Amino acid sequence: MKQRNLGSLQVSAIGLGCMGFTAAYGGQDVSASIATLHRAVEIGITFFDTAEVYGPYENEEIVGKALREVRDQVVIATKYGFAIGDEGFGFQRTTGLDGSPANARRVAEASLTRLGVDTIDLFYLHRPDPAVPIEESVGGMAALVEEGKVRAIGLSEVSADQLRRAHAVHPITALQSEYSLWFRDAEQSVLPTCRELGIGFVPFSPLGRGFLTGGIRSRDDLEQDDFRAGLPRFAEGNLEANLALVDRLKEMAGARGVTAAQLALAWVLGQGDDIVPIPGARKIPHLEANASAVDLRLPVDELAAIGGVMAGVRGARYGEREQARLAGQR
Repeated sequence: MKQRNLGSLQVSAIGLGCMGFTAAYGGQDVSASIATLHRAVEIGITFFDTAEVYGPYENEEIVGKALREVRDQVVIATKYGFAIGDEGFGFQRTTGLDGSPANARRVAEASLTRLGVDTIDLFYLHRPDPAVPIEESVGGMAALVEEGKVRAIGLSEVSADQLRRAHAVHPITALQSEYSLWFRDAEQSVLPTCRELGIGFVPFSPLGRGFLTGGIRSRDDLEQDDFRAGLPRFAEGNLEANLALVDRLKEMAGARGVTAAQLALAWVLGQGDDIVPIPGARKIPHLEANASAVDLRLPVDELAAIGGVMAGVRGARYGEREQARLAGQR
């Protein structure tokens, strides 16, 4: 597996987003998740992304259990930043944001236990908390670095201004944000700022929450507890229009003898060597197919052509409530 650098961390050119192992997309049996994680290590993936809120808690436990015997071969990233209640499941249990230094310490110490590690390789602020200055959040994380509980600090879903302010307090190793053929907002200011400051970029949902695989043809393909059913791009009307775009992507992929997912990942990888996407994969065949995209090199003109395929995507990224909340964090 080819390697890339995220600040001081060297990782496989493609990582594994572990959120789907618990709840978010319907979840799956723990033994199947562990088998997928083991296979990821076998094929050279060394970068694994989890979070306290995935499950919540269960995801870190699964990742820790699966990777314990290969701890010295892998880089494990996890996150803090939500307040979690007792009702519901998954993100439904979040009651708000908490980016306080006290919560950073509480979550880091609990995550160390759940993961079964002595040090968290990359510790992210999952979302900026408008009630806590970004400088305070990063200051709390920096204290954990000084104590040896965290190796490197990351941020997720912050603005370019917040990134600059954070980096002035302590070096930021990686910024994680949604980025794919169907969501390219990071190109406006965040990705250029990362490059100016020497910060690695980690796209989550590089396959458009699975939509760019072409495997979702109707809302009936989503399980009952799949949160994507509530996203505008998967709503009736928008879904059909977006499927037409994905079909064009599939045609281009077929001409190359690859899948739409592999072409979409190759496009993300082709945007720069400082980019390490973390597609999710619950099933081993999907994992292996995603990993093979690392070897698919696309010329500049083809990258541009692929980039134009998804122009005109229908529907907002999130519903009105979530969009308003994200706007309030900036």
